[in-house]
Amino acid sequence: MNKKNDTEVLINNKRYVLCGYESSEYLHKIANYINEKYQEFRGKESFSHLEPDMRHTLMEINLADDYFRAQNKVKELQDDNERKSKDMFELKHEMIAAQTKVEELSKELQSLKFEYNEAQKKIIRLETEIEERSKKV
Repeated sequence: MNKKNDTEVLINNKRYVLCGYESSEYLHKIANYINEKYQEFRGKESFSHLEPDMRHTLMEINLADDYFRAQNKVKELQDDNERKSKDMFELKHEMIAAQTKVEELSKELQSLKFEYNEAQKKIIRLETEIEERSKKV
């Protein structure tokens, strides 16, 4: 089992101790993300005129929005990945079918070459026979 970490972070200019099984780096990353959100909201003049409870509620709504947008993006990426995997599977099967066809055609070509060579030999034999017969007559 992983070791539980107690990590001191600064969120919105207040010190907090975050506890969890995640790494200290990860907990700091979360705190930094929240601080970036606070910074983003502080940049909007209307935010400073709101009651503290409303500020926190807007922050929570914004974080939830980020979360659900990220979930939707993950779902889109998973769906895209599944489509691409399916396409790749189908392409592999098409490629195998094409390779099989190439092998069959290659064997047929070899057979036809053999037949051609045999026919050429027969033609030469027959021409030779014709020449010999015409010399006898």
